[in-house]
Amino acid sequence: MTTQIEYARSGQITDPMRTVAEKEGLSAELVREQIASGRLVIPANRIHLAGNLIPTGIGRAASTKINANIGCSSVRSDLDYEIQKLKTALEAGADAVMDLSTGGDLDTIRKRLLDECPAPFGTVPIYEVIVGRGVDQIDHAAILKVVEKQAAQGVDFFTIHAGLLREHLDLIDKRVCGIVSRGGALLAKWMTYHQRQNPLYEMFDDLCAIMRQYDVCFSLGDGLRPGCGADATDAAQIAELRTLGELTQRAWDNGCQAMVEGPGHVPFDQIRYNMEIQHEICKGAPFYVLGPLVTDIAPGYDHITSAIGGTAAAYYGASFLCYVTPREHLGLPDLEDVRQGVVACKIAAHAADVARGFAAAVEKDRKLSAARAALDWKEHLDSAIDPKTARMMYEEACAHSRIDKENTRDDYCTMCGKAWCSVRINKELKEIKSKK
Repeated sequence: MTTQIEYARSGQITDPMRTVAEKEGLSAELVREQIASGRLVIPANRIHLAGNLIPTGIGRAASTKINANIGCSSVRSDLDYEIQKLKTALEAGADAVMDLSTGGDLDTIRKRLLDECPAPFGTVPIYEVIVGRGVDQIDHAAILKVVEKQAAQGVDFFTIHAGLLREHLDLIDKRVCGIVSRGGALLAKWMTYHQRQNPLYEMFDDLCAIMRQYDVCFSLGDGLRPGCGADATDAAQIAELRTLGELTQRAWDNGCQAMVEGPGHVPFDQIRYNMEIQHEICKGAPFYVLGPLVTDIAPGYDHITSAIGGTAAAYYGASFLCYVTPREHLGLPDLEDVRQGVVACKIAAHAADVARGFAAAVEKDRKLSAARAALDWKEHLDSAIDPKTARMMYEEACAHSRIDKENTRDDYCTMCGKAWCSVRINKELKEIKSKK
């Protein structure tokens, strides 16, 4: 079986490459070149691709993509509700979804969500490995069995925490928050108990063999990502990143696509360095970051702190942003949290794309601005990144200001009233100038 990166290296342009090229406004040859070099990935498991998957490209040559995390837990396991979350995330603009379920019937949850998901779909296989087992019961065979099963179900990308090594564990002693990655913490416990190296690192070539068979993309997990600003860019994080650079090359050598996961909580002034050092160490492989959150003091508003960091990260080098919901650090997100998290992350990605000069992003802003200037409310609202919220606020304003919301070209806006409306005054200026 040939993978997307192997096709690209051999000079062949596949249908998924053509789809990505058309969506991004790029030439198919450029997409092929980017995949061949490892700078762009198309997470597209053969099984999912034969079903309902619409291929998506992730890399610096493409627009910034965003991911939404959902999943059941031992605290709450309601598959129908998770399907609603999936649909909410996709409707709000998520480009990919990860199932992080740790409770309920994991196989049924995964299969149902995959059946409903036309976007790239990811998981963290080690979660299923640990469910119902103690670290004393986990061995290489148990891990490979789960990875094989999930790949055969059609999962497009796996978070694999293979970069956290036994020799890194002493580096976390001075941290404020220690290890905040669930996968990282579980593997650290396994290594400490067994006094052995990370099993995912030891059998990385075996993982590659399975993932190559189905063309599953590696998302090389950052088990030592900083969980607070004080821990950002520390020795532990950088040590793991160097191992991730090694593993990126090994994935490529085995014919697998790879992207690299990154922080986390990072003060704003450190974001550029984090993006640049990853690009250097991992040879341009797409960078997938959680936020990053630029401050730790905003529980309930972390979709905002992550959007601030996400804009900077995407501008300086990240290709893929993982959303953060308002309920981050506080509890599992509900439907509204998912929607707000996706919208905030989408704004961050779009803002970075505008700053990077992506023509499609710039044109979206121009289109809405032209409608705003013309008081074309229908076009204005339809062009919004979140039309539902914009329309609701507009209609409320119409009710208070007695503007007829059915008249989409009223002669003044909903904020200032007729006498003070600058848009209306601009029109009057033009009329005055035309008469002179």
